[in-house]
Amino acid sequence: MQTTLDVRGMTCGHCEQSVKGALEALPGVTGVEVHLNTGKVDVTYDEAKTNIQAMREAIEEQGYDVVA
Repeated sequence: MQTTLDVRGMTCGHCEQSVKGALEALPGVTGVEVHLNTGKVDVTYDEAKTNIQAMREAIEEQGYDVVA
């Protein structure tokens, strides 16, 4: 599966790495591409191992907001 999350608050390379690392740590996430200029994060994942709610929580734990 692939989804695109709208993440607010990312402004720099550190932000990008924080979000990417948090998502890559989730079981079942196989790819993460962060687009700082748009605030979009493309995630490829196995829906049998993780879900969008888990991704939202992982990003929010890093201090960023996920917009539905």
